[in-house]
Amino acid sequence: MTDPIASNPQRLVAQAREVLKIEAEAVAGLAERVGEDFARACALILECSGRVVVSGMGKSGHVARKVAATLASTGTPAFFLHPAEASHGDLGMVTRDDVFVALSNSGTTDELVTIVPVVKRQGARLIAITGNADSTLARLADVHLDAAVEREACPMNLAPTASTTAALALGDALAVALLDARGFGPLDFARSHPGGALGRRLLTRVADVMRSGDALPSVASGARLVDAILEITRKRMGMTAVLGTNDQLVGIFTDGDLRRLLEQGREVQGLSVDEVMTRSPRTIGSQALAAEAVRLMEEHRITQLLVVDDGRLVGALGIHDLLAARVV
Repeated sequence: MTDPIASNPQRLVAQAREVLKIEAEAVAGLAERVGEDFARACALILECSGRVVVSGMGKSGHVARKVAATLASTGTPAFFLHPAEASHGDLGMVTRDDVFVALSNSGTTDELVTIVPVVKRQGARLIAITGNADSTLARLADVHLDAAVEREACPMNLAPTASTTAALALGDALAVALLDARGFGPLDFARSHPGGALGRRLLTRVADVMRSGDALPSVASGARLVDAILEITRKRMGMTAVLGTNDQLVGIFTDGDLRRLLEQGREVQGLSVDEVMTRSPRTIGSQALAAEAVRLMEEHRITQLLVVDDGRLVGALGIHDLLAARVV
């Protein structure tokens, strides 16, 4: 039998739009309530010599896990503690030097209400994120952050939807404000994400992926153009560097330059590489980020870069090297 609701796409789309509208309004409403209490919560965490312990039950627990993960990845050491497990020994993870963040829309979640007095007796500071400023958790907290919403997106106003979105947004606001206060930058972020694409982009340097030594295509200034072409063929980089004394870079000759010569009908046999090379080519330092090499290649529409330190050629980099390193 066909479900009459499922067969009505207009109604499904309308319902989705209503949910998104309600949740957007819930998050927008938080902005008006962010003030001194939020600043005090940030101060507690910045002054914390231990870790931030984030806890919640049910759907709030899922939000708490994400908040803890976001804090940890943006410079604030944090972990999630399940409140039920805490009552059976895991509370030993919490020390007097920690800040405990409790998430509960009602502010009366039994598992949290049970452990919070113990947390307070241990000397840890308490931040409560609830939808009820008169709740038990709110009254026990050193700082209460109001995450109340006018209604849930659930048509029955029962399933945690807008309330969990609001709590999650408030947690993100905390993490980003703390990130800014700590001066946490892109390199710091990359160190906590070494396995991902972002980590590769922010941690990989040109020296890590460049070609050097025998793999580096180069000819001496004054060499025959034919020898430069042979060097391009041998090293398979589509170009060769042209070097003066002490490996000082004086130019570059590419397969594109060769094609243009042939299109002009010029005879290559009698030419020296100096007559047709490009002087002052684009270069990059060996300690620059590989991502910067990608930017330069894209900006100048080139596929190779010579790597130069103090005027000396130390390496060469092609777009395929960056692709192989998964920087692009």
